Amino acid sequence: MLTHLNKNKIIFLDIETVAQQPNYAKLPERLRLLWDKKAMLISRDEEAKPEEIYERAGIYSEFGKIICISIGYYEPKLKTFRLKSFFGHNEKALLLAFAEMLNRYFNHESDLLCAHNGKEFDFPYIARRLLVNQIKLPKLLDIAGKKPWEIKHLDTMELWKFGDYKHYTSLDLLTAIFNIPSPKSDINGSQVNEVYWKDGDVKRIAKYCQNDVLAIAQLLNAYQGKALWKESELEYTELIEIL
Repeated sequence: MLTHLNKNKIIFLDIETVAQQPNYAKLPERLRLLWDKKAMLISRDEEAKPEEIYERAGIYSEFGKIICISIGYYEPKLKTFRLKSFFGHNEKALLLAFAEMLNRYFNHESDLLCAHNGKEFDFPYIARRLLVNQIKLPKLLDIAGKKPWEIKHLDTMELWKFGDYKHYTSLDLLTAIFNIPSPKSDINGSQVNEVYWKDGDVKRIAKYCQNDVLAIAQLLNAYQGKALWKESELEYTELIEIL
C-alpha cells in the first residue's frame, strides 16, 4: 500500500484550535447572535444554551482560531525525522510564519501535505484562517480550480476508510491497533480549549500537537509496511513561540 510515496516529499502536520474568546460573554454582539444560530444546529441537547457549548467553538473556523501548527518531515541528509512547531496567541503572526516556511521550503510539485482527517479539518481550517487574516494561500493549500488528482493532500483517516465514507476512526484508535505509542499521553483534543483559556499553557499544547504529528507519520509507516521511526531517528528541532 502506498509504495509509490517518497517519504522525503511528505510534510506531516497537525493543528490545535480554540474558541476566539475565553467565554461566550466576550463575543461581539454580531458574532454572538450568529453563534446562537450555529449552536442550535450542532447541539444534540435541545435544552443546552449557546453559552454552555461555546467551548466547542474552536472546531469551527468561523468562530475559532489556530494557536499551534506542528509539522514533521524527513531530512535525508541527516537521516532523521524532524519535528517543528509554531505556537502562540497571535494567530496572524503564527500563520505568516507557517506560510513563509511552506513557500520557502515546500513549494515543489512533488511535495505533499499529510494529516489525520486533514481533508475535512486541518487543511480547510488553515486555508480559511489564512484568508480571514489576509494572508496569501501557499501553493500546497491553494486548491481552487484543481482536479482531485492535482491536489497534493494525503489523509491517513481517508486512507483507512478504503472508500467507506461513513467510517470515522480516531488517530488514537489507529495508533492502538498498530501498536504505535499513544499521542494522548498528557492531554487530548477535548482539553485544549480549557488548557489554553484557563491555564494559558500554549507550550504544553504545542508539545501535544507534536506528538500527534509523530503519530501520523508513524501511522503512514505502518500503512506502508515500514518500520516505525526509532527514538534515535527523531529530532525535536524547535518549539517556536510566535509573539
